[in-house]
Order: sequence, then C-alpha cells, then structure tokens
Amino acid sequence: MDRVLLFSISAVLLNLSQALPAKVLPTDQDIQSEKHDAMDIFSRILEANKEISYMLLEGDMALPKTRSAMKCLNDYCKWPKSPSGQVEVPYTIASDFYEDEKAVIENAMKSIASKTCVRFVLRTNQVDYISIGNLVGCSSTVGRSGGKQQLSLSVDGCVSHGIIEHELIHSLGFHHEHTRSDRDQYVQINWQNIPQASAYNFQKKDTNNLNTPYDYNSIMHYGRTAFAIHYGKETITPIPNSSVQIGQRTEMSNIDIQRINKLYECAL
Repeated sequence: MDRVLLFSISAVLLNLSQALPAKVLPTDQDIQSEKHDAMDIFSRILEANKEISYMLLEGDMALPKTRSAMKCLNDYCKWPKSPSGQVEVPYTIASDFYEDEKAVIENAMKSIASKTCVRFVLRTNQVDYISIGNLVGCSSTVGRSGGKQQLSLSVDGCVSHGIIEHELIHSLGFHHEHTRSDRDQYVQINWQNIPQASAYNFQKKDTNNLNTPYDYNSIMHYGRTAFAIHYGKETITPIPNSSVQIGQRTEMSNIDIQRINKLYECAL
C-alpha cells in the first residue's frame, strides 16, 4: 500500500514538473551583463581600462606627444577650420569593427556635427588624424596632438553612444569637468576616499573655461564614486547641494555643445 501511494505521489510531481516552466538560474555571464548595464559611463570606462591604467591620465586620457589641452600654444591643439567655416577632423576606423558597431560610432559623430561646426571626415591624405581602433579600453588624447593619434574604443564595453561622444570630445580639446580650474566652488573632492595612486585623476587643470558655467550635467563629468578606495564611497560631492546628479551617460549637455561652439568659434 505504501509503495502504491509513493508511486502515485511521484507521478503527480513528475506531471507538475513537466507542466510548469523550469526556473533557470542566472549564469555568471547574466550577472556580469546586468552589472555592466547598471554602471555609469565613467565606471564602464574605468572597468574597460583597468588593464592599461598605468598608460592613462584621469582614467581614459592617453598620454599625448605634446601638451594638448583647452589652453595651448597658438591654438595648435585645436583642429583647423576649412574654407567653408567647418572644423574638419579626419579619422580612420579599424576594419575589425562590425558594421553595427561602426554605425554607433558614426551616429555619435553625427550627433556632435548636428549641434556644432565640427565634422568628422574620413581621412584621405591628411597628416593629422584620429585613428579609431578596437584596442584595450576606451581612451583618447586631448585635442590635436599631431600626426596619427589613437582613439581606442574596445568592443568590450566602449562602443556605446555616450562613451564615444565622451572620447571624441576629449579629442576636440576638453578635459574632464571635475578638473577645471574653478571646480572647488562647485564640488568637494573627498581625498580620504581616493587611493593615493589615483589622486592625480583629481588634480585641477589650468583650463580655459570659455566663460561657461560649471556643468554638473556634462558628459565629461565624473560620477560620484569614480576611483573610490572602497565600493560606494563618494570621491566627488557637489556643493552646496550634495543631491545634485553628476556623471550622466546619455548625450552632450547644452553647455557641452556651447563650449565646443565657443572653442571653435562656430557661427551657427
């Protein structure tokens, strides 16, 4: 009798298991994918660049051949204007990007072009140009450095609209917002939460701020916990209102656009 009852119960359980969908446990890849999607733009850049951080400044700025920043001698770090009044930035793009990845890169270029006088043009024989490659991490030099200058957009984490715009804007001559010369009026740098080896990422620069206001919403602004010594610790706190959002990852802000147009004297 007990055997018959046990057999009946087993049969019912078997039928239930076949009728109900199986619960699939998340794989390590699924967990990492969700974690990746939740990262802000700067966490993603830093994660992508962790293997080459010793070669970079401020997480994603490649060491330039010459000093090239928002202040530069005789405007050499700026890309020149064509007779039409447009600023042409020649570029090449590596053949190992898939077509959809190339489309994302080109759409970021078009987004900048639609709001400024900057035009990214495929290189023919120009001496100075940006070479966009699927290398390790996301990085760019700041401004025009002369000759071939590498802009890295690894397909492992860097080929997204906001990150591409961020690196392209570096190549146009802009530093991170949190390092501009007047930043101490607008953000507090929490040095106690920053590893000593990363402190240089928060040093102020002698920047030309182009008479534009500090922009918490800039696509060039670091997030709150960038380079934190422990997970979740704030390295940058807005002042006087500590609740202000910083480090957005979607699109150039209005002030980002204004600055590009001011630096390059765009007549729009």
